[in-house]
Amino acid sequence: MTETPVLDHVSITVSDFVRAKSFYTAALKPLGITLMMEFGKDVTGTSDQAGFGRGKPYFWIGGGKATGPIHLAFGAATRADVDAFYAAAMAAGGKDNGAPGIRAHYHPDYYGAFVLDPDGHNIEAVCKAAP
Repeated sequence: MTETPVLDHVSITVSDFVRAKSFYTAALKPLGITLMMEFGKDVTGTSDQAGFGRGKPYFWIGGGKATGPIHLAFGAATRADVDAFYAAAMAAGGKDNGAPGIRAHYHPDYYGAFVLDPDGHNIEAVCKAAP
């Protein structure tokens, strides 16, 4: 029997779809996460939507009125990938919310970086592999 994943996908609302799509395309690229699908209002009936992922779109953004900030953590294979995510996110307009480094209070090998996206969502890349 194949186990069903706890989460199949997640979607957040962004206030400026074009700006957010550009930010996530750049920030997630170092993690191997790419824009995989896009639907316009003509298809969804409500807003433009973009799906990002590896193999399948599991992270979606949609235009609209963004509500309170959320926290999302994307897995990274290496610490170098975390560093590259942070650099790309900052270059794409993100704001520093915690430079790359060890967060031993979470786990001895927890290496993460945190940025705020254009809507203030706390976006993280984390690698838990030993150096």
